[in-house]
Amino acid sequence: MKNSQKVISCALFALIVFLNAACGGGNKSEVVTEEVESTKVATLVTEDYEHIFGEDRPFAQCHASTITGLGDGNYLTAWFAGSYEKHNDVGIWISKGNPGNWSEPELLVKVRNEPHWNPVLFNAPDGKVYLYFKVGKEIDYWETWVQYTEDGGVTWSEAKELVPGDKGGRGPVRNHMLVLSDGTWLAPASDEKNKVWTVFVDRSEDGGNTWEATDKLEMDRTVITEEGVIQPALWESKPGHVHMLMRSSSGNICRSDSEDYGKTWSEVTEIELPNNNSGIDVAHIEGEKIALIYNPVAENWGDRFPISIAVSEDNGKTWPLKFEIEKGDGEDELSYPAMFYEDGHLVACYTWNRQTVAFWKGKLEGI
Repeated sequence: MKNSQKVISCALFALIVFLNAACGGGNKSEVVTEEVESTKVATLVTEDYEHIFGEDRPFAQCHASTITGLGDGNYLTAWFAGSYEKHNDVGIWISKGNPGNWSEPELLVKVRNEPHWNPVLFNAPDGKVYLYFKVGKEIDYWETWVQYTEDGGVTWSEAKELVPGDKGGRGPVRNHMLVLSDGTWLAPASDEKNKVWTVFVDRSEDGGNTWEATDKLEMDRTVITEEGVIQPALWESKPGHVHMLMRSSSGNICRSDSEDYGKTWSEVTEIELPNNNSGIDVAHIEGEKIALIYNPVAENWGDRFPISIAVSEDNGKTWPLKFEIEKGDGEDELSYPAMFYEDGHLVACYTWNRQTVAFWKGKLEGI
């Protein structure tokens, strides 16, 4: 499928009255009148799709990949792997390269003989690439560790606890970090103690040296039933206006918003898009244009296929554009995606049946 230039087309038919309502009544250039044109066509061109490593992998299972660009045409990826999720032999592995040319999987870090989880790569403004990850036998009481590289992943600092003594997980829980317009670093965080799931944000105003956690977000648990929400994905639409979408047990993706640089947040609410209680990620394209990668399945602990991309041009109010990346069937697992926007392209990776990490790169046209 690599360089297959697969084109997925999505045609949207709508009256101008409906479009104005969906877009908040703004005079956006893509809104047209019936007399001119009532059809909008957008395409998603897949430019690269491949597996980062093959069946000769040096571990039985892998999951929860993360990816960042290195600025030279190469990418750095990381994931956790071992005999099975939650087993003591699970560590954090990495690979570096580009489509068709990936380094062999390498065990990067294993701080002690307990499970490692959910790596998050972060290309920081200070020129370092940070790796955050969790360590602990039980998710309720895992710790967050961090290390960094200054040479694109060739050498790494010694791993250390992000917040020494913390049990439960500070810093990013699964999705990418966000640097705000005022320079604040935001880490999308969540807590899973006693099977009660809650979301918060960790803020650093000194380049990641110290962290302050916000209050946990409020939600109506008669609406968001079962466990709750975890693993938020963040973006900033304009200075100080920060938003998040969350994995949920309610059957729908959930949302919250902040107007004070992520210090306080609105009550958690559901949006129109389904969620199977599995990971999602958001890439901010520009202005109010965002892309979401997710499994479009409306069921708590539902199937983890297909894997798709939805696009919003009104800051997540509506999601008229939807594209399927990989269909899957039966017992397939296409899950836990990570995605970012770079040079006009969406770049993503995700779990492929716990056997490898899938790499995908595509370009949106017509929006």
